[in-house]
Amino acid sequence: MNRRQRLALVAAMAVLAFPLGQAAAKPGALPTMGPAPGFTLTAQDERRLSLSDLRGKVVVLTFIYTTCTDTCPLLTAKLASLQSGLGPDFGRRVFFVSVTVDPERDTPARLKSYGAAHGAKFEGWAFVTGAESEIREVARRYGVYYKKTPRGDVDHTFLTSVIDPRGVLRVQYMGTRFDPAELLGDVRALLGGAAAR
Repeated sequence: MNRRQRLALVAAMAVLAFPLGQAAAKPGALPTMGPAPGFTLTAQDERRLSLSDLRGKVVVLTFIYTTCTDTCPLLTAKLASLQSGLGPDFGRRVFFVSVTVDPERDTPARLKSYGAAHGAKFEGWAFVTGAESEIREVARRYGVYYKKTPRGDVDHTFLTSVIDPRGVLRVQYMGTRFDPAELLGDVRALLGGAAAR
């Protein structure tokens, strides 16, 4: 391939990287991953909760189960520590959703007890369950794999998704070792963007 062909290839790749009608992201801006997959599940108060009910709020979505003894409590504690940092925006403009990956055991009552034990403020945090088929579909659509082990534990992907007020998936944190301050900063950035609209 000669120099001219290489330049043409680079130019073509640049055009494909920035589709018509889309501006390049501002430095430091969160990516746009696409529409967040919708769901309707049952919360700890036994009411049905849909992602669409939370439109206009930043949603932080994660997957846990109540009998987990290591990483799920760690992840839940990280989120619980962010509640006070969000001040009056928590519940009003920011909402957390924790989806169980063990719907067989995690009833609404059990999820409510789990949330209370971890200091969750339910005005801004729902712990949700549903039929096995519903949970499996939500997990699949968010890129979360889970499987019950012979011991009764549930192996699952640790993925925390951040959804903007328009219902667009913006960023996903893999694992439990993410910096809560970074997550808080991303949520605040999305709140600032919502205020500017």
